[in-house]
Amino acid sequence: MNAADIMTRDTVTVTPETPVPDLVRMLLARGISGAPVVDKDGVLVGMVTEGDLVRRAELGTERKRGAWASFFTGTAVLAREYVRSHGLTVSDVMTQGAVAVAPDTPLNEIADVMEGRRVRRVPVVQDGKVVGIVSRANLLRAWASLSGAAKPASADDTAIRDALLTELSHQAWSRRPENSVVVDGGVVHLWGLAGTEEEKRALELAATRTPGVKSVESHIVVLTAEPYPLLLGA
Repeated sequence: MNAADIMTRDTVTVTPETPVPDLVRMLLARGISGAPVVDKDGVLVGMVTEGDLVRRAELGTERKRGAWASFFTGTAVLAREYVRSHGLTVSDVMTQGAVAVAPDTPLNEIADVMEGRRVRRVPVVQDGKVVGIVSRANLLRAWASLSGAAKPASADDTAIRDALLTELSHQAWSRRPENSVVVDGGVVHLWGLAGTEEEKRALELAATRTPGVKSVESHIVVLTAEPYPLLLGA
């Protein structure tokens, strides 16, 4: 799946000249928390979100620093903070140079952008124009639709085991030897050692999500467990 498959196409945009009060009313009326900012030609120039409106003089929430802290902050930063808290138009408060994705950008790359940039939404741009927006909610809806899909009713034990081992072979955290995975009647038995509880849980999840699996029986011993587990023959 890619951006075009899940994006919201009816995207609300604002311009740098939009008055801040109009922006606030629009966000509240539409029930959204941010919008792309486009110029007169419809080209993306930035993003504006609720987070850009938190520090406002009208609310008494503008950032306040003591004389000592202000001295070391620098006039450029102080002036920028003043503009954001007292700004009259979107151009005063928006984040310029917003990151964007293309319609064919895969979902994993979109997730990387959101996580790396710490943003909740990214505009989708084609030929310089905003054609949609992907938010965290769009990703969750995509996941919900996929997770509702039924697994195959049955699969033979060999196919299940092969599929699980293939999945584990693609994971850098997994060092699972083949003799530690046993499948009997659709039930996966996991044996051996795990370095942490997270590794154990990851193995269990990989097994549970394998098509055709009825249940998972975990016999894994976690080395970091306290007290240190006693192993047979130790």
